[in-house]
Amino acid sequence: MPIYKMDGSKDGKQRYRVRVNYTDTAGRYHQVERTAYGRNEAQLLELKLLQDIKESPPQSMTVRELYDEYMAAKKAEVRATTYDKNRRNLERYILPRFGKMRLDKLSVAVLQKWKTEVGASDLKIRTKQNIFKEFSTLLNYAVRLQYIQRNPLDSVGNFKDAYFKTQDEKLHYYTAAQFKAFITAAAKHTDTMTDRGYYVFFNIAFYTGMRKGEINALRWSDIDGDIIHVRRSVTQKLRGDDVETPPKNKSSVRDLQMPEPLIKVLAEHKEYQRSDPGFSEDYKVCGGVQCLRDSSIARRNEEYAKEAGVPVIRIHDFRHTHVSLLANEGINIQEIARRLGHSKIEMTWNTYSHLYPREEERAVKILNRIK
Repeated sequence: MPIYKMDGSKDGKQRYRVRVNYTDTAGRYHQVERTAYGRNEAQLLELKLLQDIKESPPQSMTVRELYDEYMAAKKAEVRATTYDKNRRNLERYILPRFGKMRLDKLSVAVLQKWKTEVGASDLKIRTKQNIFKEFSTLLNYAVRLQYIQRNPLDSVGNFKDAYFKTQDEKLHYYTAAQFKAFITAAAKHTDTMTDRGYYVFFNIAFYTGMRKGEINALRWSDIDGDIIHVRRSVTQKLRGDDVETPPKNKSSVRDLQMPEPLIKVLAEHKEYQRSDPGFSEDYKVCGGVQCLRDSSIARRNEEYAKEAGVPVIRIHDFRHTHVSLLANEGINIQEIARRLGHSKIEMTWNTYSHLYPREEERAVKILNRIK
């Protein structure tokens, strides 16, 4: 950080060039030069420039440069599936519009215009909210590293659903009778080992409430008597081959006791799989050597539902089905949270508290006895 003498003077004071070189947190090189008159003034200017560099964020950074730094830091902190989801949302919906824009140009007005345009698109409300959340998290990172003083998206606010929906309208699930019709239709298509795999998949989803990735990753070595040890998950959303990871969170590593109908289904399926010459305890329960494909599971789900004459629900809605049956029988919300692998019971309660209609009736009956 040199101070150089220059030709010229002012008020009898020597002219100096003050140069400050520095590298920002993203590894980019910068150089700042100013002019001062007098040695003492030059030294004071140097100190001021150094202080400004320390306190002032590099607002000349572009959104693309921020994204590159953010994703490099995030890669070691989150699951591969989460990282890929973040990457796709930002690269698809944020970088094309804002990649070359400097951080200090991201005004509330500019971002409100962007929100209005996205709001007018055909994207689902949940997708719009996720995009906004990812963008806001990116800018919060910039605030944390003091690249910008505040997140302008805080003043804009996330997307809101224009139509109010009750929690019950947001959840879709089968009754026991509907699932029986669905699984009866599935049972008619079990001629091959792969066909049987789909039938087994939906039985596991219904009777355990396990996530799709957890079911796909389930091996015979994870089953001990009437207990399923949930220890891994598989995602097919990443580029390339399937990726096996630990479950979603610490609470997702759990043991689930199976009911008798599921024990019977799995016993019959394992006996059938044993006919394969390469069978081992490392076989995927539903897929064998490889997992069932997500797209094929979705297609079979639709086919079985239409054949059974029941509504088509998402694969994830089988989790809701599992919860609804237990909740309506008064099973403690804490046990339901454990079976689902939720990290916080509040998450379970906020989603499923409305599925406890009998508690209100029971409460009134108790109060009616007091006369």
